[in-house]
Amino acid sequence: MSFHMHLRAIRETEIQDDYSWLGDFMEAAWSDHWEAERDAGIAHAIEKDFGPVHELHLAAAALVDGAVESRECELPVYGGRPVYHPSHDQPPFVLLTAAEVREASDFLTTASFDALWEAAGAKIAAPYRGWDEAEVKDIFLGHHAGLGAFYGRAASTGHAVIKAFWY
Repeated sequence: MSFHMHLRAIRETEIQDDYSWLGDFMEAAWSDHWEAERDAGIAHAIEKDFGPVHELHLAAAALVDGAVESRECELPVYGGRPVYHPSHDQPPFVLLTAAEVREASDFLTTASFDALWEAAGAKIAAPYRGWDEAEVKDIFLGHHAGLGAFYGRAASTGHAVIKAFWY
């Protein structure tokens, strides 16, 4: 399995607050239903770049003099409530309530990608030396827009979100 973040929208009442259940549900969603769920707009994934996408979003708190809480900036990627493996030797699953999904959607709708890139783009693009900067910017614009569309759909249906980090 590659290094990626997998998000799955689901009714909040369907979630079982149990690491084993979350593991089984997310594994089946990834291995058996990924394409259909992605096409239906209830699943999204970011391969490798989710850490820098998080850094991009954190730049929003510095841009608006505290008008955006750091918690809002964190919701799309790492934010939410972790559910840990009993031995803590696996990445946790992360749960966002329907209310948090709406907050994440609102943040992504109002956060200007160009302003975020202006604030954090040089740091984010640094590991991509030798790449065309416009190409790197387009990759992260795609990630930002993809998350915005996913969270927007989930918020419009009142869904919660489960996040899995596969390594």
